[in-house]
Amino acid sequence: MSELQYVKELLSTATGTQGTLLIPRKIYDTLIDEALKVLIPRSEAGWYFGPGDIPGSSIDLDLVSENTQAVRLVPEGSEVTLDKAGYSNTNMKPLKYGVAIRITRELLEDGKWNMLQHNIMLAGRRFAEQENKLVIVALDGAANTVTGGAAITVPNITRAMQYLNDSDKIPTTFVVGMEVLNDLRNTDTFTDFQKIGNTDMLTKGFLGNIFGMNVLQVSTNAGMTTTSSYVFDNRYAYAIAEKRPITIENFDLPTYDMSGAVCTQRIVVTAIRTNAIAKITTT
Repeated sequence: MSELQYVKELLSTATGTQGTLLIPRKIYDTLIDEALKVLIPRSEAGWYFGPGDIPGSSIDLDLVSENTQAVRLVPEGSEVTLDKAGYSNTNMKPLKYGVAIRITRELLEDGKWNMLQHNIMLAGRRFAEQENKLVIVALDGAANTVTGGAAITVPNITRAMQYLNDSDKIPTTFVVGMEVLNDLRNTDTFTDFQKIGNTDMLTKGFLGNIFGMNVLQVSTNAGMTTTSSYVFDNRYAYAIAEKRPITIENFDLPTYDMSGAVCTQRIVVTAIRTNAIAKITTT
C-alpha cells in the first residue's frame, strides 16, 4: 500500500510518468476504422458496360437526335415532304486509375495488423470514391443550371424539375451535398407534418423522397461540392463503361525486402443526354 501511495503522489504532483513508473498500458487490439462515405450507387446510371461489352479500347453509343423528324401537312396532289431523324454518337474510352502499395517485410512481420491487406481494403474504397467523383463530373455537364441564393429553396428544386419536364424527361433522382441537406432540414415544407405528411426529417434527419424524387446525400470527401445539388432522370443522364474492374496483383521486391500490391481499374463515366440533368448551385 505504501508503494501504491507513493505512485499516486508522484502522479498527482506531475513528477511521475508512465515510462519511469512502468505503469501497464493496454493497447486495444482492434483497429478503429474510418467512417464510410455516402456515394451514388451504380443503379442510378442509365447504362453500365462491363468488360464483356467492350471488345476493344472503347465503346460507341449511338443516339437518336431528339425531335429531329417532323410530320407536315400535305396539300392534295402535292409531294409528301421529305424528312428523317438525326443521329449522333458518343465515344466512351475507359482510362486507367491505380495505386501501388509497398510494405516492408519487417512491418509485415512486426505489425499488429496485416498492413498490406488493410491497405488493399482501403484502396477498394478509394476506387469507389474515385468513381463517384467521375459521376459528379458527368453531372456537372448539365444542360441547365439553377442559381440559388444562400440556401436552396423549393422554387429552386421545382425549377430544376421543370427543365427536365420541358425536355420530356422525368425527374427521378435528387443528389444533394451536405450544405444543401442542411438547407432542406431548415425548410418547413419538408419538416412540417401538416405539409409533408410524416416526421421522417425530424426523427431520422433525412427525407428520402421529395416531389417523387429519390433523394441521395453524397459525402463532401467523395467529389461532391457541398453547396451543389443535381436533379436528373436516371434513365438518360449518364453511362458507366468499365473495361477493367478493380484488379489486385500482388508482387515481391526482394532487393528492397518488400511485399506489395498494384490495384488498378479502367473506367469512364460520360453524360449521355445533358438535358436530362439540371444542376442547382447555392452559395
